[in-house]
Amino acid sequence: MNFSEAIKKKALEFGFQKVGISKAEAISSHKENLEKWIALGRQASMDWIVNRKEERGDIHNYFPQAKSVISVGMNYYSGLNQSNLNSKLKFSNYAWGEDYHEVLKSKLYQFLDWIKKTYPNIKGIVCVDTSPVMEKVFAQKAGLGWQGKHTSLITRDYGSWLFLGELIIDMPLEYDLPFIEDLCGSCTACIDECPTNALDEYKIDSNKCISYRSIEHRGPFKTNESELEGWIYGCDICQEVCPWNQKFSQTSAEKAFYARKEIIEWEDDDWASLNEDGFRKLFKKSAVKRTKYSGLSRNIKQNLEKET
Repeated sequence: MNFSEAIKKKALEFGFQKVGISKAEAISSHKENLEKWIALGRQASMDWIVNRKEERGDIHNYFPQAKSVISVGMNYYSGLNQSNLNSKLKFSNYAWGEDYHEVLKSKLYQFLDWIKKTYPNIKGIVCVDTSPVMEKVFAQKAGLGWQGKHTSLITRDYGSWLFLGELIIDMPLEYDLPFIEDLCGSCTACIDECPTNALDEYKIDSNKCISYRSIEHRGPFKTNESELEGWIYGCDICQEVCPWNQKFSQTSAEKAFYARKEIIEWEDDDWASLNEDGFRKLFKKSAVKRTKYSGLSRNIKQNLEKET
């Protein structure tokens, strides 16, 4: 077994379900697409995308010594959906449990330490979506799956219920073949079912996206931004209607992603009475911290007022 094969075997042992290796290189077409997307203002208020677009557009602007990108995917699907919640308020599946950034980073740092036991002088960077790396591009380049019309990466065996992460190292490896098929075919379910028309084929307008509005948007909503369709954190509609998810979802073996009991059991009144202290306690070690108490309480109020 060569070292590239050993790396992929070890990734599975660390609890990742998908792994592939690609060459670290700039891809001009994706850099151009990013720049066009930003020029149209589709990033909304996410200035961190604009501020680091040069790194995102060329991986060597981020890590000049980069030679290889080890892309991994971890299944987070809990086996439950919104119909299992006691409340009418909806909550994106990915945030039901522990903060995926911490879960994946911990495993990736252990992975990097394991690599360094064989090659002590190797330099590497651990990345989980807050890093300026085109993770879906490199995941597809490494053969994990394809970018669907809803813009998420889809795999044959887990659908799109995957968290992605990367190890970027300054060592050449054997590279996998890219995933070149587009298995969305003529299906447009994600586009058709998006209630705010945020999706076009393989493109998303963050300004219209419920996930963006409920998490990244700060402050009060303008009239044309207020539609949340019952979601108080994130939105799973485009994933829920995807045939690949309906057919191939598998319940995650990672217990950290299983739902807090409050998310399952709480009713509308419980959410309505959530205060800032309760927010901090409930969402300790959770990705929900991203929206802050002010954002979550705004979303709860917006949805409950719409019902009355």
